[in-house]
Amino acid sequence: MGLSVAANIYHFLSQTRELFGDEIFIQSSLDNINQGSGYDFPGSLQEFNDKINSCHKCQLGDARTKFVFGVGDPKADLLLVGEAPGVDEDRLGEPFVGRAGKLLDKILAAIHLNRTKGVYICNVLKCRPPNNRDPLPSEVDQCEPYLQHQIRLIKPQLIVALGRVAGKTLLKQDIPLKAMREKIYHYEEIPLIVTYHPAALLRNSGFKAPTWKDFQWIQSILDGKTNIG
Repeated sequence: MGLSVAANIYHFLSQTRELFGDEIFIQSSLDNINQGSGYDFPGSLQEFNDKINSCHKCQLGDARTKFVFGVGDPKADLLLVGEAPGVDEDRLGEPFVGRAGKLLDKILAAIHLNRTKGVYICNVLKCRPPNNRDPLPSEVDQCEPYLQHQIRLIKPQLIVALGRVAGKTLLKQDIPLKAMREKIYHYEEIPLIVTYHPAALLRNSGFKAPTWKDFQWIQSILDGKTNIG
């Protein structure tokens, strides 16, 4: 076994132990994550939130005002993932509650959805980075397992990464957002697409048309009118 493989296995097992204790849980699919395992795995989003919302695994936990777990329909077909909380989110403990969040709500309403019906919204990071800087790789390493378990609990039909940073974090590809768009990827075995962050639309109105095109595509996927495999 090569050193890099052994190091990756050690890193995975260390994260699993920190999150869930000394027992090892092995899953064969997203559908049987809590069936017959005998493992004390958080079985609901609220239980999971209660388990991790005092996290201090990285330095962001020491500086946050509130832990921003996520909000929405626990059985959502559509999971929206941003990069990290901003100042309003840190203050209120809910993702996308500032100007960008209000714009996101309008976009969702245009495809007959809202943040309590058919949609769940969260971020890669659960705590705000200082000055809204991009997440550090070390912070993503610590926090991404939380997102992965949220996905396993929600079992969405589609994941949408909002913005370049969320896209490159989930895809492990540092490429321009324009190159990420209009393609189907997979994350945790779930189809994933990338579109603009609502904050980008507030800065550049030229992004509104392609974003609306993406959300019409999202609606078509959710309605079963577009087969994404």
